[in-house]
Amino acid sequence: MTPYPLTWLYVPGDRPPVVAKALAAGADVVVIDLEDAVAPDRKEYARAATAELLTDPPPVPVHVRVNALDSPWSAGDLAALAARPGLAGLRLPKVTAPGEIRQVATATPVPLYALLETALGIEQAYAVATAHPALRGIALGEADLRADLGVRADAGLDWARSRVIVAARAAGLAPPPQSVHPDIRDLDGLAASCAHGRSLGFLGRAALHPRQLPVIERAYLPTPAELEHAETVLKAAAAQEGAQALPDGRFIDAAAVTLARRTMSLARRN
Repeated sequence: MTPYPLTWLYVPGDRPPVVAKALAAGADVVVIDLEDAVAPDRKEYARAATAELLTDPPPVPVHVRVNALDSPWSAGDLAALAARPGLAGLRLPKVTAPGEIRQVATATPVPLYALLETALGIEQAYAVATAHPALRGIALGEADLRADLGVRADAGLDWARSRVIVAARAAGLAPPPQSVHPDIRDLDGLAASCAHGRSLGFLGRAALHPRQLPVIERAYLPTPAELEHAETVLKAAAAQEGAQALPDGRFIDAAAVTLARRTMSLARRN
């Protein structure tokens, strides 16, 4: 997997032909969904089909969003998938407490990712993020969070977004990816939303359709101006140690160098 995955494509686990197309769509990570995208009477079929697919490693990393731990399907999901060679990660929905992470971590060696989708989950963000070494990332589930909070305007979620971003970084985890943009035809709206998410500190985004992938990638890759500035910073830092002012008057220090290195790493991801 690229060190900086930017696109996470969700696909229903009960539709194997669609899963096969998703694996060839160009996403950095494919997320097979056994939870919200699958009706109750299709849960067992989706689980079995996913377990069969993951008997061998697929062409791109595959994560599985299992059903919530308090659901009647969760134990079966974990039992069927935990030892599959093709499974790169388990995404745990509706996490509200660190004990849930520890419970799953004792049952599987697979990297875990927590989805925070309720007010309680947001309040527990840092505790969840530091619950166990097996946890590799946290992210928001914005649809459920909107319902829990009664939020209608998008700006009403910005505090929760920042809370999760700060919790992830404080715990030493990668910056979280943005939650999905639900209108798969609104590519202009997706691009604007990605620009806002990037300004908050997200890195990459979950997607519902392959047509969203190039929009997300363009939004999160460095611009030519950002690359030029990063190169200038790194050249200046190599020539002279410590804080200094660039010829254009901008001040740089160790933090600016760290950001410049991350910018260049993103540019080299392909």
